[in-house]
Amino acid sequence: MPERWDPAGFKGRIDALLADFVSEEAGRLLAVDEALRPVADQLRASVGHGKRLRAAFCYWGWRAAGQPDSDTMVRAAASMELVHAAAIVHDDLIDDSPLRHHLPTAHMALRSAVTGRPRANAAARSLAMLVGDHLMALAGQLFATSGLPAAYLARARPMWGELARELIAGECLEILKSGTRPDTGVSLKVVRFKTAKYTVEHPLLIGGLLAGAARELRAGLSAYGLPLGEAFQLRDDLLGLFGETERTGKAALDDIRGHRPTALLAQAWESAGPGQRGQLALLLGRHDLDEGHLRRARELIRALKAPEQVEDMIASRVGEAVGHLDGLDLPGAARQALTELARLATDRRH
Repeated sequence: MPERWDPAGFKGRIDALLADFVSEEAGRLLAVDEALRPVADQLRASVGHGKRLRAAFCYWGWRAAGQPDSDTMVRAAASMELVHAAAIVHDDLIDDSPLRHHLPTAHMALRSAVTGRPRANAAARSLAMLVGDHLMALAGQLFATSGLPAAYLARARPMWGELARELIAGECLEILKSGTRPDTGVSLKVVRFKTAKYTVEHPLLIGGLLAGAARELRAGLSAYGLPLGEAFQLRDDLLGLFGETERTGKAALDDIRGHRPTALLAQAWESAGPGQRGQLALLLGRHDLDEGHLRRARELIRALKAPEQVEDMIASRVGEAVGHLDGLDLPGAARQALTELARLATDRRH
């Protein structure tokens, strides 16, 4: 790979590697029984999308420590995308989301495999849960078989436990706090543990640990990664409500219907007077929402200036993250890539 980072080229490497790895695993499932084809197909479909940001952060954690480009490192970094694929399958299942990337989510797609069976919807959800579980197991397998020396892998292995624990903690917090009184502090904690850490900070640290990064560099990568990961999810919250389904590939009413603890809804609630809170309360958690409700929600939340408040939160976190790079002794290519990744992660339209 040339010294100046090529995001499209890197994504192509990750896409090809994941397609081959998961196709091989799908073949092993089919060798057990042909009846597993819907599961094997969904396994392949689950890794077919994404910007590969998590793999990129892991790779540049490695490069930040002065290590060169390496196919074995790219293989290790690709395991972060399998973690993400697993998290997406589970998250869509928990939220009962119908769409992702303009396609039916795993539990929706798998309904066709059990049509006409008793409790078919529950069966499809169970299959999706197992697909997500298998993707997480495959993430560990790909990492362990990356080809990097065992001593390198041993340095990073404890971070895998931290990644899994905090990802699950964040998901559990979101479930426990959904439907409760909106609170920005609670929402930011969910953001941090459910998304920010496993999206940016943990991949960076895993890459750095694989490379033998010194404690000071790892601290700097964390200081960059955590606010950037929060900004990433705050952008996602904005797109979740104000993005168009044709571009985001997701249903715009999901967060309101699920009364989820997003920072956007919390900021709106905290800015609202009694009458406006009453209007919000009539929308949050309703299952019969339609396009008219969506327009009303958008108008109300815009009137409360909540989108501008969240934009300010994003900008301040991106500035904080990039500012931490100035204090780090980084190779030029790593500095350029991490600066560009901060933009790619947060300046998104879908």
